[in-house]
Amino acid sequence: MGRIFEVRKHAMFARWNRMAKQFARIGKDITIAVRSGGTDPANNPTLRRVIQNARAINMPKDKVESAIRRASGKEAADYQEVLYEGYAPHGIAILVETATDNPVRTVASVRNLFSKNGGNMGNAGSVAFQFTKMGVFRLKPEGIDQDDLELYLIDHGLEEMGESTDDKGEPQLVARCLFENFGTLQAALEARGIAPISAEQEYICQTPVELPEEQAREVLELIDKLEQDDDVQKVYHSLI
Repeated sequence: MGRIFEVRKHAMFARWNRMAKQFARIGKDITIAVRSGGTDPANNPTLRRVIQNARAINMPKDKVESAIRRASGKEAADYQEVLYEGYAPHGIAILVETATDNPVRTVASVRNLFSKNGGNMGNAGSVAFQFTKMGVFRLKPEGIDQDDLELYLIDHGLEEMGESTDDKGEPQLVARCLFENFGTLQAALEARGIAPISAEQEYICQTPVELPEEQAREVLELIDKLEQDDDVQKVYHSLI
């Protein structure tokens, strides 16, 4: 088991208030999960996963509970999950995952950000073929026999497993499975008593591209602007 490939972290930017944006993203995830599966995490695996991810970013318990209460109310926003595709400068593929209550506003905003930052917004299917939707579980390596866990998880949909680090440089194990095996792998980890740091559904680029630092900076500036948009949940790209 070696080091797993992950696209470039763009921590070179001081950027917007990361914590506030993360809390807002989790809040939308909670709303979507509650509206589709109810307020009980024991019977709603999607909500259970979102709560787990809220803990990973140190979102206070009272904020999580408040978000669940709001999501179950009659006035809760009805978010649509919409995926936009395009190219950043220098041919870097971009997927923009959004959760919006006004798609007309969101598509106009995303298109404008691409245009003003040297990119081009594409049609559906123009970029997505370069990515595979996968389940991504990040685990604390302490107390885990990595080889034993890998052999166990292979029987439950594991595609690849390897070492990585978080934004602070702390070691992690990353386990990936195809999207359709997400629930199976999640259940297998729970059966082993392993609580992931986070469990996400992500688009993994299969054709990564490396650029010189100056060109990479142009790409990262567009990614940064997209991530600041209130309707944007995540941005995936092909830059190494």
